[in-house]
Amino acid sequence: MNRLVALALTGLLAVGVTSHKAAAETWDMPTPYPDGNFHTKTVAAFAADVAKATNGKIEIAIHSAGSLYKHAEIKNAVRKGLAPIGEVLISLHSNESPVYGFDSVPFLATGYGDARKLYDAQKAALEETLEKEGLVLLYSVPWPPQGLYAKREINSVGDLAGLKFRTYNAIIGRLAALAKAAPVQIEIPDLPTAFATGRVDVMITSASSGVQSKAEEYLTHYYDTQAWLPRNMVFVNKAAFDKLSADEQKALRAAAATAEAKGWEASEAEMAIKTKMLKDAGIIVQPPSPELLAGLKEIGKTLADEWKEKAGEQGAAMVDAFLTK
Repeated sequence: MNRLVALALTGLLAVGVTSHKAAAETWDMPTPYPDGNFHTKTVAAFAADVAKATNGKIEIAIHSAGSLYKHAEIKNAVRKGLAPIGEVLISLHSNESPVYGFDSVPFLATGYGDARKLYDAQKAALEETLEKEGLVLLYSVPWPPQGLYAKREINSVGDLAGLKFRTYNAIIGRLAALAKAAPVQIEIPDLPTAFATGRVDVMITSASSGVQSKAEEYLTHYYDTQAWLPRNMVFVNKAAFDKLSADEQKALRAAAATAEAKGWEASEAEMAIKTKMLKDAGIIVQPPSPELLAGLKEIGKTLADEWKEKAGEQGAAMVDAFLTK
């Protein structure tokens, strides 16, 4: 009899363990950047917070550096439910909706303060656009701001006229054209050779990219224009989110809010560190002159107007909300 009782208890324990394991869920999360990137570090802290807050019921397995899906494939994979959660650069999908390009309109939001206001103005439209695709926004964190690099002093927009301006997308090409510069498509790995051979004279990119591409070897000046701060977003498949209990959804939202706050802090720290590295490497780092900044903002206004025209009433409302905050 004792043996039968023991066997019964063992069976009940096994059922309990099995039920506990069944209750736990692992979410594969594709991300585009390597583990050392501050965005990926923010995701890792977020995943740890989710596991802790849900008592291990939701475990997020991070697949960094595009190891599960390439960057351009991540959003669609989450939309289709192939992965329940993911991270992307928002503007990568600006061809799908103007809403996804709002944070990358040059010289509309210059600096972290403006970038926060822009996010506030964009957030409702961003959530609505994602919801139509069966996605739920969790949080969004910016990259360090974009600055102007050159091989000479640039004190006004007029100084850019006739120079060969490195571009990497259509809107930067339009910016170069409005500055009466000559747009030239150059990818980051080709920058040293392009500058050394005179194929390009100036470029706009972040301090992080300048450090990565060893800009001190072929450039002399960096103007901290803080032209725009492109953001990443972390989002979840709505069907997967809806399957969670109310407490689990609350835990996920709370962890996302913490990740967003810490991510913005990490971005500002990244900007300071990489800007100092540029200076230490011998590049002349300085703010833009009032005349240069005013001219660039005027170009930004034109680009914003053109974006508003594409985005229609929704875009106009977003710009107005940003300008009145």
